[in-house]
Amino acid sequence: MKLDSKVPSGPLEQKWQKHQFEMKLVNPANKRKYSAIVVGTGLAGASAAASLAELGYEVKAFCFQDSSRRAHSISAQGGINAAKNYQNDGDSVYRLFYDTIKGGDFRSREANTYRLAEVSNNIIDQCAAQGVPFAREYGGTLANRSFGGAQVSRTFYARGQTGQQLLLGAYSALMRQVGLGKVKMYPRTEMQDVVLIDGHAKGIVVRDMVTGEISSHAADAVVLATGGYGRVFYLSTMGLGCNVTAAYRAYKKGALFANPCFTQIHPTCIPHTGDYQCKLTLMSESLRNDGRIWVPGAKDEQRAPGQIPENERDYYLERKYPSFGNLAPRDISSRSAKEACDDGRGIGPSRYGVYLDFSDAINRLGKDVIKERYGNLFEMYELINDENPYEVPMRIYPASHYTMGGLWVDYNLMSNIPGLHVIGEANFSDHGANRLGASALMQGLADGYFVLPYTIGDYFVREGAKNISTDRPEFREAEEAVTMRIKKLLDVGGKQTPDSFHKRLGQIMWEKAGMARNEKGLKEALQEIPALREEFWNDVNVLGSADEMNMNVERAARVADFLEFAEIFCLDALDREESCGAHFREEYQTEEGEAVRNDKKYAYVAAWEHKGVGQKPELHKEDLQFESVQLATRSYK
Repeated sequence: MKLDSKVPSGPLEQKWQKHQFEMKLVNPANKRKYSAIVVGTGLAGASAAASLAELGYEVKAFCFQDSSRRAHSISAQGGINAAKNYQNDGDSVYRLFYDTIKGGDFRSREANTYRLAEVSNNIIDQCAAQGVPFAREYGGTLANRSFGGAQVSRTFYARGQTGQQLLLGAYSALMRQVGLGKVKMYPRTEMQDVVLIDGHAKGIVVRDMVTGEISSHAADAVVLATGGYGRVFYLSTMGLGCNVTAAYRAYKKGALFANPCFTQIHPTCIPHTGDYQCKLTLMSESLRNDGRIWVPGAKDEQRAPGQIPENERDYYLERKYPSFGNLAPRDISSRSAKEACDDGRGIGPSRYGVYLDFSDAINRLGKDVIKERYGNLFEMYELINDENPYEVPMRIYPASHYTMGGLWVDYNLMSNIPGLHVIGEANFSDHGANRLGASALMQGLADGYFVLPYTIGDYFVREGAKNISTDRPEFREAEEAVTMRIKKLLDVGGKQTPDSFHKRLGQIMWEKAGMARNEKGLKEALQEIPALREEFWNDVNVLGSADEMNMNVERAARVADFLEFAEIFCLDALDREESCGAHFREEYQTEEGEAVRNDKKYAYVAAWEHKGVGQKPELHKEDLQFESVQLATRSYK
């Protein structure tokens, strides 16, 4: 299989404009002839569904929440990047592009990343026009703050609620189209499979999560906007409903899964406190603007933080990375925290935590300023930990967060399956081996508002309207396969809950494929995961029936997919014998613990093709070409 990225020729700065001109357009009067299915209505999905309907296409939108407002996008608290350069501090589209390429450790496609930076300014204009309440300076201009991996202030924010406010803007645009009858919403509905007609994606099979009914829906194209797979670690910052199912079912139908081992560990999460936990809480990276991260200089320190004098503290990020300090990128900051804790200098009951201290900022700026910037985050922390962060430092530790891997897509955001488009976190395209802070919201809205509405029209014209009916045998076969899979889960009749298997899988993944990986651990994981999967299918207990509201069925099906997906995750991590970004192989590091890339062998996108459950997938490579940036050792010192 030859991977064609469909990146247009010409100078980097002109590729997107050239491509927009060269793509075929749908006559406004003909748009109503075409239909699209959008699965997922977070930032990427809601913006895409609203934009496609605004253009005149017929849209069906599906989400498993009771409302699009509950999508996990609301959890992206800190901000959204754009190259407006309001501070006149040296920012530009090219600098945003370069910081993003460098932040991803030179493992992303140049053209996609530049386009992301190029449309970033349009996103801010669009959202401000929708009424998103961005923070403002005294003179009325939009405010900016700094985020990790950048030396300029380019992050727009709405206190610590940026994702929520942006989602409300996209939700308003979506519901306008629902009201006009251009979008038909299907809440509490979960995709079970994608249906191919003559090799093209022309529909999906879904399960009504209230009644249990299995049904089919047809369209001229399918758009997946279903987020990431960070819950493969069980404990993560992601919502409990987040899963890999939609992307993984598409993978089993022939879509390539790219770079699955590229998963981000976020450095500022509330530490895990016991085996009863099923989720971790993210404290926004924006806190690192004013908070200083430190650990005691001595091992096994028992004193309270206020009793440890300044000269006995190790502000390790400021020491190791003086140019960026506490705003070092997430992967570097996370590994540094683990290194300090592994050295015996961790804090808190588990000793796996570090301090995030605001005392200097409060003394310098005053409590009211800090409260204005981060008040809701401080309140959330106090509710969870019963500690006042205005008076004592926060305790934080890294946790699974965002996933840079996803289904492979070309420059048009279409997978190798014609008609199957993948946007937002569900695709692999823009972040490489590590995502910088405030880039997730940028990519989701760029894909939904400004990229997909152009590129999907080109596919429609080239393919033509097919008026596919769900009476076709391909839909019936897919429905039968989904029904049989659910029946198989219910018929096991074992003794263990789906969550117990998920937790055990998460322990394997975190210990052997988490913040740091090595050959021995990955090979052990590849032995343990198939054994756990076999045990699951012999001893899982799924209570209830299929033809009713049954969360046990939903959870069991998602865990079953994770148990298969985890294997290709570990295979990808084992195959990539280098360290790059968030993929840290312990065998490939400098004496100072920095990542060592191997550009000669691994400057490519690893795209895996399904060959059957338990069978090794086939690796396809998209070589990465760097014409506008020079490959260099990634340094933040």
